[in-house]
Amino acid sequence: MRILIQNALIYNSPTRSFFEGALLIGEAGGDGRIIDVLPESRHAYAHLPMPDLRIDAGGCHLLPGFVDVHTHGRVCEDFNFSDTAGMRRAAASYARAGVTSLFPTLASAPLNELCSQAELIASLKGTGGGARFLGVHLEGRYLNPRRRGAHNPEYLSALNPAELDGFIGASGLPVHITAALELDGDAFARRARGLGATLGLGHTDATYDEAYSAWEKYGVSFTHLYNAMPQIHHREGGAAAAALMSGGFCELICDGLHIAPHMVNFTLECIGIDRLVLISDSMAAAGAPDGEYMIAGTPAHVKDGIARTPDGALAGSTLDLHRAVENLARFCDIPISDAVTAATQNPAAEVGLEGEVGVIAPGAAADLLFCRVDEGEKKIDISRVFVGGREIA
Repeated sequence: MRILIQNALIYNSPTRSFFEGALLIGEAGGDGRIIDVLPESRHAYAHLPMPDLRIDAGGCHLLPGFVDVHTHGRVCEDFNFSDTAGMRRAAASYARAGVTSLFPTLASAPLNELCSQAELIASLKGTGGGARFLGVHLEGRYLNPRRRGAHNPEYLSALNPAELDGFIGASGLPVHITAALELDGDAFARRARGLGATLGLGHTDATYDEAYSAWEKYGVSFTHLYNAMPQIHHREGGAAAAALMSGGFCELICDGLHIAPHMVNFTLECIGIDRLVLISDSMAAAGAPDGEYMIAGTPAHVKDGIARTPDGALAGSTLDLHRAVENLARFCDIPISDAVTAATQNPAAEVGLEGEVGVIAPGAAADLLFCRVDEGEKKIDISRVFVGGREIA
């Protein structure tokens, strides 16, 4: 089935701008692809075969669907515990909030439980009805106990390269792994990269030299920058300074709570928009009421949308990624069209899927957001969502 979307303001990722155009997509069992991106004129698609369906976008902005590579769950679902029905429920909720693809993120747990949940996530890749699971993000187990955050210390483990075979085998690729590589950096990192995983340095006490070396050797990104790592000190910059000085992708939880707005602006000034990755780091309370939850084996109390452990530590977020885009634009006084790249092509590139998702270009997944972008108010109003060429109800 071929669908022609006309009368749209289409997002151009290389220029971070919109142009009047049309889009031809092929929808095939939820794996629809973009066939062509066309200028809006009477003659632009006269040569094309008659489409099966024409959609008039009514002058809407057309964005690539958002990509969340670091999220533990939402609508009372937690990827460490959810069953098939729960994961599908979460996937539908992600899509309605504008996230069309994600890496379900597993927090610290016993290895057999992690492998079991990773296998379940892998079995649901490509299923319809909501956001697609592109891979698995393992953010747990291989963390520095001194920087564990909300992760239960009973579930932490030494960095054991031999365990990676079983986990990646259960997950299938792609896999992204957050680890405190200073604990056993080279052996673990070499094995992970050799198996095809991408790496993030996080929950870490690494020195500047250790962190910078991890980027040079293994191309690490930096997991939720500033959180669960030492503050920058004038005698030792640590992983945070290494992130700013390297060429690695830097994840930010842009909710105004995990990182102060002026520090978000500072980070953008240091690294530029092309290395900034917006993540939700959401937990089960996202899109759900305040109350009592669990994350990484630790209780979390959510009040006014803020999740904290019993000792007062932040326990993930309740952030929607499209709100993170709006916040970034507002905190840094930049156009929404600039901020969008940090939730689309940048996260895709961080996990090795550049050009596959997060862009509107021939060959990419037909994951699309019909919306109104208000640059003055820094707002995105999403009206329709397509995943793999199929509209999500």
